Amino acid sequence: MILLAALVAGATLITGLVAAMVIRRLSSVGSQLVATALVSLALPLAAVTISGLVMFHMGVDVEILTVAAASAVAALGCALVVARAIAHRLSLVRQGASEMASGSFAVRVPVGGPAELAELARSFNAMAESVERLFSARREIVAWASHDLRSPIASLQAMIEATEDGVVAPGHYLGAMADRVRALRGLVDDLFELASLDAGALAVELTEVSVDSLVSRCLRSFAAEAETRRVRLVRRLPAALPGVRCAPDAVERVLDNLVANAFRFTPAGGSVMLSADVLGDQVHLMVEDSGTGFDQMAVERAADPFWRADGARSLDEFGRSHAGLGLTIAKALIELQGGDLRVANRPGGGGRVSFTLCCA
Repeated sequence: MILLAALVAGATLITGLVAAMVIRRLSSVGSQLVATALVSLALPLAAVTISGLVMFHMGVDVEILTVAAASAVAALGCALVVARAIAHRLSLVRQGASEMASGSFAVRVPVGGPAELAELARSFNAMAESVERLFSARREIVAWASHDLRSPIASLQAMIEATEDGVVAPGHYLGAMADRVRALRGLVDDLFELASLDAGALAVELTEVSVDSLVSRCLRSFAAEAETRRVRLVRRLPAALPGVRCAPDAVERVLDNLVANAFRFTPAGGSVMLSADVLGDQVHLMVEDSGTGFDQMAVERAADPFWRADGARSLDEFGRSHAGLGLTIAKALIELQGGDLRVANRPGGGGRVSFTLCCA
């Protein structure tokens, strides 16, 4: 009997290993699950049947075979139900992926089932949401780039036609034409830089720089504008502020962009403040204003390409274009230097844009 048991056990083990190798080669998860269920039924049933036939003289073979068959059928039914449920969840994810491949980025799959499949569904939905926002942003880029390019081009064309028709003197529109050309160049430069950042083709060289020097240069460049707009420029830096490792030109551009945005949303008599704090091994720089602040959608989408809370895209009196790419580029430039940029509202009213740089 011991020899028989050993032979049956060995044969069952070898058969199971061979079956496992065959099952792994099946083309779908569903077929693998069904085949596993069938093998799980066939192996113990075959082992019990062989043992029952050998022990026929004991008179209990019918009872043994009946119990084995009933147990095997129950196990098969349970295995098929589980296999069907798992295969159904996977088919929903596969169907969602197919819809995304065909261009339907709003597709989402239901979350449920075992923990692993539920996590797979959540990950798929998160990916679908990111892809949908990415393609939406790209559509907005094309639409607003067309709008912002068309306006100065149409203005230039009208000025040229007026000059050619003799309506105005040849040099009458030179200043205005120069402003429109600068606006076009600024927009084209922004688009090129955004494309370079998106492709990972833009590299920066990090050097040790004083935060005080960065802030001072920014304040000097906006002093005249602050006086014209009747907005107070406030500086608040701690006495012992460590240097930072950054790309100075990139950080200056970020500061200029943030201060320019703060001016646009700050009424006369208000203030724009540049401040800094040390948080661990990082310096935290903030640009705050006493303007209208941001609504919740602005906080969530402020760094999305070509999006602004007021929807206005035009030239201000200082000749800058407001196409909506500034915060997007600023965020990308800061992240390229190992920092992070955030948008929020001040507790007392107004907006706050902050970013971090690593201490030297």
